[in-house]
Amino acid sequence: MPHTLDAAAVRTWCRLALRALGQEREEIDAINVYPVADGDTGTNLYLTVESAAQSVDAVFDGYAASGETPSVADAVRTMAHGALIGACGNSGTILAQLLRAMSEVLAEQPDAAGLRKALRAAAGSAYQAVAHPVEGTMLTVATAAADATDACAATDDPAAVATAAYQGAHAALARTPAQLDVLGRAGVVDAGGRGLVAVLGALAEALSGAAPDRLPAAPGLHPPLVPYGCADHGRDAAGDPHLVPGGPAYEVIYLLEAQDAAVERLRGQLDALGDCLVVVGGGGLWNVHVHVDDAGAAVEAGVEAGRPYRIRITHFGAPAPAAPSRPATAAGRAIVAVVEGDGLAGLCAEAGAVVVPTRPGEPLASGEVAQVVRRAGAREAVLLPNEDELRPTVAAAAERLRADGVRVALIPTRSVVQGIAALAVHQPSRRFDEDVVAMTAAAGATRYAELAVAEHESWTMAGVCQAGDTLGLIDGDVAVIGRDVTITAITVLDRMLAAGGELVTLVLGEDAPPDLSDRLQSHVRESHLAVDTITYEGGHGSRLLLIGVE
Repeated sequence: MPHTLDAAAVRTWCRLALRALGQEREEIDAINVYPVADGDTGTNLYLTVESAAQSVDAVFDGYAASGETPSVADAVRTMAHGALIGACGNSGTILAQLLRAMSEVLAEQPDAAGLRKALRAAAGSAYQAVAHPVEGTMLTVATAAADATDACAATDDPAAVATAAYQGAHAALARTPAQLDVLGRAGVVDAGGRGLVAVLGALAEALSGAAPDRLPAAPGLHPPLVPYGCADHGRDAAGDPHLVPGGPAYEVIYLLEAQDAAVERLRGQLDALGDCLVVVGGGGLWNVHVHVDDAGAAVEAGVEAGRPYRIRITHFGAPAPAAPSRPATAAGRAIVAVVEGDGLAGLCAEAGAVVVPTRPGEPLASGEVAQVVRRAGAREAVLLPNEDELRPTVAAAAERLRADGVRVALIPTRSVVQGIAALAVHQPSRRFDEDVVAMTAAAGATRYAELAVAEHESWTMAGVCQAGDTLGLIDGDVAVIGRDVTITAITVLDRMLAAGGELVTLVLGEDAPPDLSDRLQSHVRESHLAVDTITYEGGHGSRLLLIGVE
């Protein structure tokens, strides 16, 4: 039976694409050499998809109040609008246009044939949106994705179409170094194309329920230190575009409310001012992206065309603001902890952190993390994600804050017990670098474990578990399977302390057995001499049991 391309699938697509880009963001940033080697393509794509995903979640929330679900037309149009208003950078703007073109087709024909048409329309629309299209970029990858679906003309399964598109894009991405000189010289594939492959892989997974084969690791070369200009910066005798060092000094992006005729005139004006021009949108709302030397002229052209807003101007290669030479005060440095559970939130706040709470079933947005630092007016920020899956989101928040001139350090805490250890050694009066080093060392010296209840039968590193089993996870992997919470917790503790330790931290959730804390503390006193134990109440919303060993 063919898989369904409905509103729920669109929501899943957005969430899987956000997860995939979060996992690959740093690698994509590292291979970003075109059109400008500013190392932010992965971040820009992540932020664009994050805006799309949040918009789709919001429309689902709106329908939930009435007990209904949105139509696929509502979902795809909302996704496209969210991407448009949140598009960042050259790659994010192109992705927004791809999603917009797909949404226009899928809103009317959400089946396999419609998906083939949508992918073809997306590729054509993206080429039209870019003033001077260049092969070997995400445009080429988008076209290859559409071409690959021709072999699926007889199928009525959207999942088969999406998988073919992913495979075609994957193959095209591998060819990009031979199509674009700057990629070949750097030994990398196109960064924007790599991100598009991740988005198409997420679509295939959302429709089929199975993840496609993972893309091989990107070449580990760093982008050149000197940015390259865009292809329309210079052309050879045959008229083919080529890249030259240097290029415009500023990236200008803004949303624009304007009529179609005014936008056509604007394209001509901006094309004469600079390069890397991409204008996407329609229906009176547009996203404008261009690289220029005269940022003021680019904005003035937008004013002539309509009403520009959300104006962002970035100076390529601008050095980060110098850090203050004196130690930062508490007011000048924010320690941001992402936590679940009201008890943990209070604990981290008492330790001097600004808390960003997570809510069950609701994805964390990078804007939430960045906003708490902005509200605090901090010049320096230390971010503690306290969850492995949240690291990409918090890393994207760090990029946003750095663009604001904030000095940021992300300590990759994978559990809140590591965050607690880091907060325990935080000293506001210490120099920023010294504080970060001390907090990172404390977090890194803390092993972590968690107890959870299995929801269904599955394979684990410790064997097969059944629904209702208690799982003991050490450093993220299932190490113990048991039926009794207390016995499983003691087994986990013994395994962790076998490698040594001086302090055990226990964080108990509201569903933990009432005597669990006393029994675990007694066991540590009797079986592990000279090891201290400290216990905290995680409160509502926290895990069954968290364990930290320092």
